[in-house]
Amino acid sequence: MSYCRKEGKDTIVFVTKEDHQKPSTVEIPEPEPGPGLILPDGAINWNCPCLGGMATGPCGMEFREAFTCFHYSQAEPKGSNCYSVFEEMQDCMSRFPTVYNKDDEEDFSMSDVDKNVTNTDEDEGLESRHNKSDGAIEKKM
Repeated sequence: MSYCRKEGKDTIVFVTKEDHQKPSTVEIPEPEPGPGLILPDGAINWNCPCLGGMATGPCGMEFREAFTCFHYSQAEPKGSNCYSVFEEMQDCMSRFPTVYNKDDEEDFSMSDVDKNVTNTDEDEGLESRHNKSDGAIEKKM
């Protein structure tokens, strides 16, 4: 004979061996998906794990300003009006290399990006070209 008993916030269920032999009839609902990076109202979800903690830490505010600028940018190419806030974010991150894992081999600045856009023949056999339609830098072998 099975029965339930409440003790404070807990419910204690006593079941018999026969109760355990029957298949369960409990249906567990599917978990609701998380909101993701962009919330239903169009705002940025700063708690999204996809940001990898970039929105917090010593340069969290700079990251938020740069990401917000890019997200809401109407400029063509997208984000091209956000150069200064991304540069501020990069400057901040360079002051905290242990937090942001700065690697000398992968180090570059926004001025290096400008050089790649304007100096097309300096890349030792690689041809760099700026695609004006989408703002991307393409490299051809």
